[in-house]
Amino acid sequence: MNSSIIRYILGQVIKIEGALMLLPCLVGCVYGEHSWLYFAGTSAICILLGVLMTYRKPKSNVFYLKEGCVITAFSWMLLSILGALPMWLCGEIPTYIDALFETVSGFTTTGASILPAVEPLSKCVNTWRCFTHWIGGMGVLVFILAIVPMSGGSSMNLMKAESPGPSVSKLVPKVKSTAMILYAIYIALTLFEWILLMIGGVPFLDALNTSFGTAGTGGFGIKNDSLMSFSPYVQWVVIVFMILFGVNFNAYYCLVFRMFKKAFTMEEVRYYFIIILTAVFIICCDIRDYYETFGETLRHSFFQVGSIITTTGFSSADFNTWPMTSKTILVLLMFIGACAGSTGGGIKVSRIAIAFKTLLKELNSYIHPKSVKKIQFEKKPVEHDVLRALNVYLISFFLVFASSIVLISFENYDLETNFTAVAATINNIGPGLNMVGPTQNFSFFSTFSKLVLIFDMLAGRLELFPMLILFHPTIWKQLFHESKKQVS
Repeated sequence: MNSSIIRYILGQVIKIEGALMLLPCLVGCVYGEHSWLYFAGTSAICILLGVLMTYRKPKSNVFYLKEGCVITAFSWMLLSILGALPMWLCGEIPTYIDALFETVSGFTTTGASILPAVEPLSKCVNTWRCFTHWIGGMGVLVFILAIVPMSGGSSMNLMKAESPGPSVSKLVPKVKSTAMILYAIYIALTLFEWILLMIGGVPFLDALNTSFGTAGTGGFGIKNDSLMSFSPYVQWVVIVFMILFGVNFNAYYCLVFRMFKKAFTMEEVRYYFIIILTAVFIICCDIRDYYETFGETLRHSFFQVGSIITTTGFSSADFNTWPMTSKTILVLLMFIGACAGSTGGGIKVSRIAIAFKTLLKELNSYIHPKSVKKIQFEKKPVEHDVLRALNVYLISFFLVFASSIVLISFENYDLETNFTAVAATINNIGPGLNMVGPTQNFSFFSTFSKLVLIFDMLAGRLELFPMLILFHPTIWKQLFHESKKQVS
């Protein structure tokens, strides 16, 4: 276990977080709010800690997937622990656990909140909440890969540990170049949405924060009713960009470099849009009597389908009052999620597609026992290792999901609340149904239940294994042994 590289990368993460806190500091100064002082103090602490941790460079930059998973898990935990401090210290979120819940929800792009109202928050704090979505959307470790030199194979292990989806590939030969391309696309789409929102009359800072939430598919709102009070134009802009940020970023790479045929024939993206259009059609038919015009019905259907499948969590309507068919469709979309290689959460369209193809293959083997047929996805054969990893992921997912429901059930809330609270956190969505619906919040849960849901948010964002590996005793033995050896 290369503990020196773990320490070094964690130090880089902390330094970057300290630098990123300068944005809410700037906002606080511009609007004359005192809360910027707490962000400035925390920023200084982060940078100082980061400098101390990176003062000695590691002897070797090489590390393997287990180190990548440990780095990823510790990075996101440290980001959240330190990121919660200014919101708690300034007193706008009274307890540290609540501040931690809010920060983890931000970084993991979940958007579940313990705040009964967000409008009383200072612009400084609200900007940090929304900015954490943007930071967590693409991943801070992907950003580090773009600026910190590492050996190629090791860099790929770090990207695999953090990036959402069943498989991660390099767009270009160098991982650093891949990370830079991903961030360039991410920033360009965010700026484009920001401009369109300001054209629609949204104030400068509100447009920026809404763009942060959309880009990271997070969902922290700047108003108590999320986006319900915004104009139809603004809602349509957000709909388009929520869906765009749920697309596999490989498709954008192909478009930028004029590989149009490859971009428009990506199997996962095709399934993604088919699922969206099918869900919109069903919900449109189901809620047609709830709204006066077809245009309004279509807009709310598209908004909520786009928001849930991309795991953004914004709301244009209180879908908790919709018919059971519509709510059932939305719950199913929570689990499907967006494309692999996007900023969205959930199980991912590619996993669902491969699992469905595996089922068809097994059924076919019952009818034709001697037939030999290879499963294909994106015009490539799916190897046995990928199928094994998919099966292990799904088993782990539902074990964590079921365990979490049991753990929070001791508080005696109804099954609909508990089920969708866990579904909304482990799939990084935000709102659920009933007591955690789009007009409610998670503040009523006990500290223990909040900690369970915090774990679910982190595990869901990091594809389970970086968090689950921390429960393996061997990891801690190796870390302790390596640290002891370095000290001696």
